[in-house]
Amino acid sequence: MSKPLKQIHLAAHFPGVNNTTVWSDPAAGSHIEFSSFAHFARTAERAKFDFLFLAEGLRLREQGGKIYDLDVVGRPDTFTVLAALAAVTDHLGLTGTINSTFNEPYEVARQFASLDHLSGGRAAWNVVTSWDAFTGENFRRGGFLPQDERYSRAKEFLATANELFDSWHGDEIAADQDTGTFLRDAKAGAFVHQGQHFDIHGQFNVPRSPQGRPVIFQAGDSDEGREFAASSADAIFSRYSTLDQGQAFYTDVKSRLAKYGRRSDQLLILPAATFVLGDTDAEAEDLAKEVRRRQVSGATAIKHLEFVWNRDLSSYDPDGPLPDIDPDVSDNHISKGRAQVRMYRDPLATAREWRELAAANKWSIRDLVIETGNRQAFIGSPATVARTINDFVQADASDGFILVPHITPSGLDPFADKVVPLLQEQGVFRTEYEGPTLRDHLGLTHPDEARDERAAS
Repeated sequence: MSKPLKQIHLAAHFPGVNNTTVWSDPAAGSHIEFSSFAHFARTAERAKFDFLFLAEGLRLREQGGKIYDLDVVGRPDTFTVLAALAAVTDHLGLTGTINSTFNEPYEVARQFASLDHLSGGRAAWNVVTSWDAFTGENFRRGGFLPQDERYSRAKEFLATANELFDSWHGDEIAADQDTGTFLRDAKAGAFVHQGQHFDIHGQFNVPRSPQGRPVIFQAGDSDEGREFAASSADAIFSRYSTLDQGQAFYTDVKSRLAKYGRRSDQLLILPAATFVLGDTDAEAEDLAKEVRRRQVSGATAIKHLEFVWNRDLSSYDPDGPLPDIDPDVSDNHISKGRAQVRMYRDPLATAREWRELAAANKWSIRDLVIETGNRQAFIGSPATVARTINDFVQADASDGFILVPHITPSGLDPFADKVVPLLQEQGVFRTEYEGPTLRDHLGLTHPDEARDERAAS
């Protein structure tokens, strides 16, 4: 008997603090005007996507003491944008990245509960931690938390927020039919939490929202991050773009669920994925090469190399050879606020590897950065891309993908118009939304139902 086909989950990522967007394209629009967010969200909803996702940067990046202005350097407040999008969409989930290192549980819980009410049950929270003292300076904390402590704080932060969400229960709430106001007994909203990171008590002032709690996303790839997702998240992002890597990650994370009393279908794995479409596979390959060159200008290539070398390389020709000088391995990083700094754990080894690659392929600095950087995950005709996405999902390399176009706000349109109909024809993607909430879209159990299931067992 053949295995039933899995249903694919698709989401749209409005590019944030990165150099994904091809700014030189005439179609590239603003990343701060609301019309850009509205167009992007409406396209995602027209294609019946599960949700829209916003990343967030809490400080402008600097390199060599100057603002790094070669990609997105700012972003409006996440909650403000998502609340506005709730008014121009009807079904699309609204996912925001909110930091657990530099916020407090009460204010974040209040904001997400409010967004869930305003959107009719479409709110989701991507729980992240912050790793650098540079960002911490904005919050007068004098630095940052070590990795084990920031995940400890994140777990307690989420647990505390959940206590606040759960402090209102259905049997304690009634609505006055004449005035429309809420009536409650003295227990509703009452909370007490004492822990390592938080010691708070009071009354939570937002009634139970349609989803009970926002859907919880997590993006950490470390062992601590995977464990956090297995214990607490509804979905986890990943960055793996090959089938083998995706399957290994999928198997590892799903295998961690049982010890927390969770089933495999209670945590979705959704890698981020870029794409380039063409009328033919060959046309798409040519276009993908051009996109990569436009994403990595000469100036961007030099700045990227500085992440590893930790030196001012502005005197080098991006179309020339790599520096003979070795990286500076001191703790005083030239790049501030860049996650990429953490990607190269051994700069000396990375430099040796890159020199060997450049010599063997006769690559310039810019060529090397283009070839070793993130490549598009899906390249080809609409039929090829649809088939590849479905192959990944059916092979348990993912449960779907969060798509990141290289042009905003219109870059998602070709995928919505040409790839989604093919997935629908194959019977692996919805033609209509199944219910009003994001939990419905993702096939997730309502927290109250999950609690009842645990009690019954």
